[in-house]
Amino acid sequence: MSTKETVTGARATLSELAAGDEMPTTVIGPISRTDIVRYAGAGGDFNPIHHDEPLSQRFGLPQVFTMGMLQGGALAQRLARWVGPANVLSMTLRFTGQVWPGDELTLAGRVASIEDGVATLELSAARQTGDVVIKASATARVAH
Repeated sequence: MSTKETVTGARATLSELAAGDEMPTTVIGPISRTDIVRYAGAGGDFNPIHHDEPLSQRFGLPQVFTMGMLQGGALAQRLARWVGPANVLSMTLRFTGQVWPGDELTLAGRVASIEDGVATLELSAARQTGDVVIKASATARVAH
């Protein structure tokens, strides 16, 4: 899976984060069927709806689609790169859409607030169509 990174408002150090700051945006993809199969092997999710196109179509889907945790993991990795893995305190995900082979995803986030050295973060993953496929929130330790 390829990635393209565009910096949008990143601060130099974690201690300089402020409410409203944005995580450097990353675009991943296009997602391939090989990416889906690799994730299935790594994550142990062999539900055939993710790799068996005729079965997916019998369920009324146009084709196979990714496991939500494929893009969830990419978003978590991006968060950890931004604030440092040791500083991530919590993260919750809500899956709001499907990701299909060929999709490109934009991973984005922003600091909603900082209180007592803990940043509350709002994160998302969106398809190239603008459809948001993950809404997430996280907390991270900051040195203020």
